[in-house]
Amino acid sequence: MKPTLIVLAAGMGSRYGGLKQMDPMGPRGETVLDYSVFDAIRAGFGKVVFVIREDFADAFKEGVGTRFADRIEVAYAFQKLDDLPDGFSVPAGRTKPWGTSHAVRAARHVVDGPFAVINADDFYGADAYRVIAEWFSSTPRKSGKDHYAMVGYPLCHTLSDHGSVNRGICQTDASGLLTDVEEIVEISRSEDGIPRGSRADGSRVELDADSPVSMNFWGFSQGFFEQLEKRFIAFLEDHGQELKSECYIPTIVDDLISQEIADCAVLETSASWFGVTYPDDKPHVVESIAALISSGRYPSPLC
Repeated sequence: MKPTLIVLAAGMGSRYGGLKQMDPMGPRGETVLDYSVFDAIRAGFGKVVFVIREDFADAFKEGVGTRFADRIEVAYAFQKLDDLPDGFSVPAGRTKPWGTSHAVRAARHVVDGPFAVINADDFYGADAYRVIAEWFSSTPRKSGKDHYAMVGYPLCHTLSDHGSVNRGICQTDASGLLTDVEEIVEISRSEDGIPRGSRADGSRVELDADSPVSMNFWGFSQGFFEQLEKRFIAFLEDHGQELKSECYIPTIVDDLISQEIADCAVLETSASWFGVTYPDDKPHVVESIAALISSGRYPSPLC
């Protein structure tokens, strides 16, 4: 079965100041999303699911989804604030969804096999899709444990010169399996050039610039949805009444690894990652895409 690509595109890009998922980056008006789906198609993915907000569904379908409708199966899932497990409700005053795990959960009814997850506003590079597609086709499905994967990038290659970022900092064993992932927020380079960020308890920590980080490019088996549901319920029991709490994919994966329910391969890639977190990041993305086109890695127009 060909894998499905889940694209997390429900965010409004509050720090960026607009719908960055639909902002032209290529020379013919292509978005970062266009390149992501293009790379997924040539890597052998059979379906793409866009997780979006219902209130801009029409604009998104017209501006992005229709571009690939004749080349790959396209489906949509809506991330809704009140889409919660039975017995839970939205606390008064909460206005934002519950994080990346909640977004992936929104696609549970339209995915029926192995799937990858990406952010809509990150450019991951063609090789990243190639290595995760090869992992889907070659990883043995041993009984007793689920097998997941993530594409890892060095932290130093994922920072912005225009503000702080959040990253899942990863540790691996000798066989390249993920042993620990910690969500660190507000990461930026200090005056001495060393990246630092904040742990969940608010403490600041110095980070290794070469540490592999999760850029939210994951590979999962279908069974991940069941594990996600259990842990999302546990999260809501502990933090459901907090107005700004979020349930992150790395946190769930870390828990599954620690309980020996799953393992997660960290896949190395030769691709360059770049993304648009702040408006001033856009020129770098535009220039990087132009360079990839000049080197023959992408056609122009894209499709």
